[in-house]
Amino acid sequence: MPFIDVKLTKKISEADETAIKTALGEFIEVFPGKSESWLMCCVDSDKKIYFRGDNSEDSAFIEVKLFGAVNGDSADKFTGLITEFLKNTLNIDPSRIYVRFEGGTEWGWNGSNF
Repeated sequence: MPFIDVKLTKKISEADETAIKTALGEFIEVFPGKSESWLMCCVDSDKKIYFRGDNSEDSAFIEVKLFGAVNGDSADKFTGLITEFLKNTLNIDPSRIYVRFEGGTEWGWNGSNF
């Protein structure tokens, strides 16, 4: 049950949004037992994100929330994949991208909790 929240300063097209959603579906598989079939994601563009007190350059903040513990090796791989993708696809400087991971077992779905 992963949830990935992507916040971007850059205003993006629907095609770019679809490309991000597709990439997230592939990248989530670096986490054992995770797949696009349970992935929920949100892509929020054209946001004001201040980094080092400045919002004149494009930035991104990605939050990855997982059911269970976060595997450090998988998190490293995911960070590399999403950073490279955003650099190549949207020309966002990797030094202006934060990725945060959170694991936990208190998740609800379909009217009850796991």
